[in-house]
Amino acid sequence: MTRDHDARETEDGDATDAARADAATAPETVRARTDGGAESDSAAGADDVALDPWGSSTVSDYRKLFEEFGIGEFDDVLPEVPNPHYLMRRGVIFGHRDYSPVAEALRNDDPAAVLSGFMPTGDPHIGHKLVFDEIIWHQEQGADAYGLIADLEAHSARGMTWEEIDEHARDYLLSLLALGFDPEEGELYRQSDNRELQDLAFELGSKANFSEFQGIYGFDGETNVSHMQSVVTQMADILYPQLEEPKPTVIPVGPDQDPHVRFARDLAARMRFFGVTEAYASFELDDAERALVAAVYEEREAYAEEPERPRCEEAGAWLAERADPDDEAGGDDALDALGVVVDDAVRDSAIEKLENAGMEPLRPRVRFLDLNATDDAFEALVETIDGEKRRYDAHVDAFDLDASEAEELAREVELDHGGYGFVPPSSIYHRFMTGLTGGKMSSSIPASHISLLDDPEEGYDKVKAATTGGRDTAEEQRELGGEADECPVYELYAYLLAGDDDEFAKEVYDECVGGERLCGGCKEQAAELMREFLEEHQEKRAEVEDLLDDLDITLESPRRGVAPGDD
Repeated sequence: MTRDHDARETEDGDATDAARADAATAPETVRARTDGGAESDSAAGADDVALDPWGSSTVSDYRKLFEEFGIGEFDDVLPEVPNPHYLMRRGVIFGHRDYSPVAEALRNDDPAAVLSGFMPTGDPHIGHKLVFDEIIWHQEQGADAYGLIADLEAHSARGMTWEEIDEHARDYLLSLLALGFDPEEGELYRQSDNRELQDLAFELGSKANFSEFQGIYGFDGETNVSHMQSVVTQMADILYPQLEEPKPTVIPVGPDQDPHVRFARDLAARMRFFGVTEAYASFELDDAERALVAAVYEEREAYAEEPERPRCEEAGAWLAERADPDDEAGGDDALDALGVVVDDAVRDSAIEKLENAGMEPLRPRVRFLDLNATDDAFEALVETIDGEKRRYDAHVDAFDLDASEAEELAREVELDHGGYGFVPPSSIYHRFMTGLTGGKMSSSIPASHISLLDDPEEGYDKVKAATTGGRDTAEEQRELGGEADECPVYELYAYLLAGDDDEFAKEVYDECVGGERLCGGCKEQAAELMREFLEEHQEKRAEVEDLLDDLDITLESPRRGVAPGDD
């Protein structure tokens, strides 16, 4: 838990106690990395792992995101990333969905894109800077970069007036430009002012249904229709960079936005003309059955009269014997030896399908499923497939293509016949910053965060007053070392103030936990750095005022109307 007191240096070297935020709202654990970065296991004020895009931006245990939602650990793909950003190196960016295609594109100078949006409900603050930095870094690595103002969402979900939205939107755009976004090489837009986006949202809406809105977002009969429309618009935002050309696209967000990413990936697949899967016979298998049948095929020497041409009924009978606990070599252990663990229902279903197929050869192939293809597109696909193939009413099997070749072919045919050919969007997830008062960082709690618009002296004062992970006394601090892993001030160094200097971040961490650094001096240094950052940032904001005014983006919305009611 974060301490209620911190060890503060005074002129005579003693420590003075200062009241701090309620420990009940403090973060549980922040693991330090060897490079001096911070890896938070939890964020303050969290209720548990409930990913609500419009709720509190906190997560109680980041590890559960890997287990419950399938978010991958970013450390696993970090070696694939060229010139990784310090947020990646220090574990601030902790998770991802399918980031490898983006990393590969960046390494090979292939087309890639990055997009993230900002809901203009208040001043941009240092938490938002994480996303700004992630967009700009990807742009510097060669990705097409998109920054959007989610004004439709702000109006429908948060009840903001258009006048309020205009004011805050300008501030977000100025900070993004001041931090280095290149508008000549990227695109900035407002949801309400982008007709292409709204047309795409309309098309995506044809693939979504209300039950999904209920299941994913908890919408009910009291939810206003504009809020639901804004969700489909966000799905269109995520896929918008691929309108001209399908390409790997990453969405940098906090983990609370993961429901949007998952829904967008589903809709991207539903919009495709063709689905591509592996198959082993003319009948369909689900993913679990397919993995089991693939393993059975690899064991064909054990059961097939002609191993080069195994029959489905042979495979089914052999699998049934191995699944029979009364058989001498059967039971769960025998199935586990195949390297695929499935439940009884999957096993029994696979056996039934194999046995029903009789003497049909069990033979690997790539299957093109007709999802949304026009008749012309389906015919063109059949004609384009080289080598041996089998045509059925709703799919085509190809025997001389691998899965990657099939995916490329399917996308080419789709694009030639008016489809989108979307690549499933990827995402990266950054940790939430702990508030300076020890609870969550919130725009509604001024002392908890530092706005990018704060007067530099105010930023200095907020850091000086921040909660720390220091011991109760300077003596204890020197003897036991500070708890940098539980310190909002150390987070400022790791997330912002140390910049690209890993050695400096590590030095601050090592000196703290080694007892050499006391909180008074540490906060003074951090406060000075924060003041310098705000001074420099606001000077750059002033410099890009004219640039923003010259951009092709609406700064004053022509829309009018009252804000929708709460839902």
